[in-house]
Amino acid sequence: MRAATMEWSGAARRAFETAEGRPLFHAGWERTVFIHYEVEPVALAPQVPFPLETRNGKAYVSLVAFTLSNLRFALGGPGLTTHGFLNIRTYLPGNGIYFLAEWLPNPFCVFLGPRLYGLPYRRGRLHYDHLHETGRLHGRVESRDGILDFDAPVDPGARFEPCRPGSLDEFLLERYTAFTRRGNDERLFRVWHEPWPQVPIDLSVKDESLVASTGPWFRSARRIGSNYSPGFGTVWMGRPRRHDA
Repeated sequence: MRAATMEWSGAARRAFETAEGRPLFHAGWERTVFIHYEVEPVALAPQVPFPLETRNGKAYVSLVAFTLSNLRFALGGPGLTTHGFLNIRTYLPGNGIYFLAEWLPNPFCVFLGPRLYGLPYRRGRLHYDHLHETGRLHGRVESRDGILDFDAPVDPGARFEPCRPGSLDEFLLERYTAFTRRGNDERLFRVWHEPWPQVPIDLSVKDESLVASTGPWFRSARRIGSNYSPGFGTVWMGRPRRHDA
């Protein structure tokens, strides 16, 4: 395992255990496609109520399309839900992210997420064929906001490895704290997982009107790359907390 990337995950685990003691939820984040955009900070900053983290003077926005599997209370009990998920996130200091928008099909989660975590959930129809074993990845998300439709080949024999230390991929993938805002209420929640096992992919986007619907930042954005990961069977998810707590 690449040492620096492991340090990001290890530091996040220590911070999680210190702040949380134990997770509130466990879930799988499986068969995950990342799509990355580069954007000028001045174009993105008006949409983000926290300071942006930049790299070489650029800000970044990523789409993360995955299956949330077997969401369950960490203390035990039956699984609560499994469904597709799409989030659009940007990057904040301190291993942080901020969600510009998120889509999922579960109406109860769409109702609860904003109230409990301050998350910008929207309802959508999600269909993912992230079947790396067959050499093909395809996803389509539809909502009243627009459509996201993408396709990519992937080597069925690909060797999934953590990101190269110091790379842009590491900067974009290895994130463990989500900051949210609902009205004047600023919150955060922590997650933890092993470093992402991943490969870069050559992805094509047939329709990105859904992404364009998230704000003016998109007009000056440039798509710069994509990654695929088989993901994890267990991710720790913490409680929502006040930002200053």
